[in-house]
Amino acid sequence: MANPETYRPAPGSIPTEPGVYKFRDASGRVVYVGKAKNLRARLSNYFQPPEQLHPRTRQMVFTAAQVEWTVVASEVEALQLEYTWIKRFDPWFNVMYRDDKTYPMLAVSVGEKYPRAFFYRGPRRKGVRYFGPFSHAWAVRETLDLLTRVFPIRTCSNGVFKRHEQLGRPCLLGYIDKCSAPCVARVDEEEYEGIVDGFMGFMSGRTDALVKALTDQMMEASENLEFEKAARLRDDLGAVNKVMERQTVVLSIDTDADIIAFDTDELEAAVQIFTVREGRIRSQRGWVVEKTGDEPGSMERLEEGQADPALPVLMQNFLVQYYSDAVERVEQERAEDERLAAKKVRRRGVDQESHAAQRAPMPVPREILVEVMPAEPAETKELLEQLRGGPVEIRVPQRGDKKSLMETVHRNAKESLRQHKLKRVGDLTARSQALQDIQDALGLDEAPLRIECTDISHIQGTDVVASLVVFEDGLPKKSDYRRYRIKEAAGDGRSDDVGSIAEVTRRRFKRHTQDKLANPEDPELDNTTFADEETDEAVETASNKRFAYPPQLFIVDGGKPQVNAAQAVFDELGVVDVALIGLAKRLEEVWVPYDDEPLILPRNSEGMYLLQQIRDEAHRFAITYHRQQRSKRMRASALDGIPGLGPARRSDLVKHFGSVKKLKAASVEDITEVPGMGPKLAQKVYEHLHIDDPRAGDGNRR
Repeated sequence: MANPETYRPAPGSIPTEPGVYKFRDASGRVVYVGKAKNLRARLSNYFQPPEQLHPRTRQMVFTAAQVEWTVVASEVEALQLEYTWIKRFDPWFNVMYRDDKTYPMLAVSVGEKYPRAFFYRGPRRKGVRYFGPFSHAWAVRETLDLLTRVFPIRTCSNGVFKRHEQLGRPCLLGYIDKCSAPCVARVDEEEYEGIVDGFMGFMSGRTDALVKALTDQMMEASENLEFEKAARLRDDLGAVNKVMERQTVVLSIDTDADIIAFDTDELEAAVQIFTVREGRIRSQRGWVVEKTGDEPGSMERLEEGQADPALPVLMQNFLVQYYSDAVERVEQERAEDERLAAKKVRRRGVDQESHAAQRAPMPVPREILVEVMPAEPAETKELLEQLRGGPVEIRVPQRGDKKSLMETVHRNAKESLRQHKLKRVGDLTARSQALQDIQDALGLDEAPLRIECTDISHIQGTDVVASLVVFEDGLPKKSDYRRYRIKEAAGDGRSDDVGSIAEVTRRRFKRHTQDKLANPEDPELDNTTFADEETDEAVETASNKRFAYPPQLFIVDGGKPQVNAAQAVFDELGVVDVALIGLAKRLEEVWVPYDDEPLILPRNSEGMYLLQQIRDEAHRFAITYHRQQRSKRMRASALDGIPGLGPARRSDLVKHFGSVKKLKAASVEDITEVPGMGPKLAQKVYEHLHIDDPRAGDGNRR
């Protein structure tokens, strides 16, 4: 049995969005499926001390060997996906649902002469159409109550229906127009059938026509001055919109589509595919692949927020390979199902639907939704149509539910790539190989156990800052992170990146030759770490002036000019025991001082992955500090920095005068009228606001 601590996700790596999680054993079999409104909060409960867990939960976490999760848009979608996967994987540790222990649904008895809509949970029966599952029982009842305003379908039992049929008068719902009262022939069978068809069509996802019709009727009634009718239609439209917000069907029930999205960096790409059948998410798969570097645009530098030019080629290659393999895989699965059927393997299942015969899946759907169009859309479409034996549509969703679902798929791809990087960081063998690769490539005497990296961040020369991140043994040591405000090489809307690199290097290694473990001496160094950078380690403060040991490798974010500028500083300070390189963004070229040609590490080497991770961490840390400085500057007040004037009195001053502008126009006597403001403090406030005025000493001036 596996120890849960061996596969526990790293702290902070689990997203806080709604989603579904799966526990798998050592052989890859799913042993438990669950849903959560907050994945991080839910999964953390499974990794408590074993003695605090329920015996069955404790047995499950020790049986499992890994945990994975899928992010969805809402709790309702999470419920639906959980329900689908429990039926598909038949996990041993999930409770076996019987009778009323299954999920609540909305049912319509289509087999009756006058079908009725009702709340239901339990095994499915013939002659009944089911919609759901819903997250809560009250959601079913509220949905039914809202829809009967627009579709007055009967909701009474057969006994109540027959009794009122004999009495010749409708029930209360019939009197308040929430039932069309077929029991007293208020509508004939054909009219009632139209009401039922509209109800089921709406629940199946065909909502656009109804919303448009109600809107047109409301506008027409308003133009004809029929305001009571318009108000009733407005309320009906509001009820319809409220139901649409909690629809459990991801897309319309007749939608069969695959949704595909990518997330990439310079070296790798993560792909996610969601399979939607009959409007519901049936499965989700994902991969992380290495980029070859031969894709068009892969050697170009990307600006911040720019789309990866290699995506069209990656999308085309994936579509061709995935669906070609899918056709072969379906044939193999069909043969396996036939073998299991011959052995009469018994499934536990969650309800009767789990035991029903499943139709053979179509590996290539009619509709394929992609994040970007493939490089050769016509040729790709032709190949997929040959595999399917019918028409295939490839398109990029622009709006609506499909666009929203595409964003969910992209979020999962982004999360998958992040988890992949974290997994590589946690692999001791991979980290050791990475350090060895860097040593061999740079010709170092020993592996660089301590690596430092710096990066510059600014917007049009404003709030220019720099970061210094530290990696020890291939892992980030956040307690040694440092941050700088650039003073000499920037200011007044100008920024010299090369000069900024030189300034940071000088400030970092100014005392290196006297004390190799010295902390950089910097009057601008205010709090060496951010709150969100704190770890379980003791956070060093500015008073702690020593590092654990000196760096063997110093990395600057940039190319040849930045590296040469940093080397010039090394020569000036006499630093000869620290190796220096530069790592250019996007091109992933390693520059050595005073060399005209860069070093090219293999793109799939562990050393390149580590260098990229260090550079990206420095970039992230610099951006975080830059945003903090911008936010601080934008929140700054003219009243800041006045001795003895705290937040409460600043607030009282602004409330009394209405604005800082009016306060500046006031005299010392006017300021003393504010409660809590004495003459001395009022004089300080006046002088601070008129510091550039030579007559500031005259506090009585108006």
